[in-house]
Amino acid sequence: MLQALRTEVLEANLDLVRHGLVLFTFGNASGISRQDGLVVIKPSGVPYEKLKPDDIVITDLEGRMVEGTLRPSSDLLTHLALYKAFPSIGGIAHTHSRHATAWAQACREIPCLGTTQADYFHGPVPVTAPLTPKEIESDYERNTGAAIVREMQGRDPLTCPAVLVAGHGPFCWGKSVGDAAHTAVIVEEFAAMAWQTLTINPAATPISEALRDKHHFRKHGPRATYGQG
Repeated sequence: MLQALRTEVLEANLDLVRHGLVLFTFGNASGISRQDGLVVIKPSGVPYEKLKPDDIVITDLEGRMVEGTLRPSSDLLTHLALYKAFPSIGGIAHTHSRHATAWAQACREIPCLGTTQADYFHGPVPVTAPLTPKEIESDYERNTGAAIVREMQGRDPLTCPAVLVAGHGPFCWGKSVGDAAHTAVIVEEFAAMAWQTLTINPAATPISEALRDKHHFRKHGPRATYGQG
């Protein structure tokens, strides 16, 4: 079942390893078949080098197992919350990559300090409010998803394709699981550049709205001119 999507999800998970965004069994990526209402996700705690397409787990949007013999990622309910809230996305990647996670642990958004970030995000990479003790103790993973959804209110998930979860790490997404893995790579790069920029000049501020908009809308929206169309 969904063999092509299983293979795509496996490759996206392996891309996180290839780009140095995960250690050991950290992180996970998933994809969704909107037509079937099914989610395909990495199994929990399985080393990446041992993963095969048939190991990838299939669930429905309520988290019920549909196919697979291994337990799904412990972050499954967070992924499901995002798929339900954002109909335009087709894949999610979660990592504990060093620089992006450092910003999440500092409970700080990644400011849009330059045009590189503006090419992908129409502003900062936002950060959630910390979860309350009650949210942590009851239905933690689903509440993590709810915190991301709250932070995304008023934002388009395709012009702001990631959120940092306070004290945790980045959750990234895109039109496909491959796009989500790509987003995870660039968010880590933004995080490293922002840290270095503010180390060089602690008084650095976000670029102007005019420059941000110029770069962002060259690549996004009906008037985009980047690429070959």
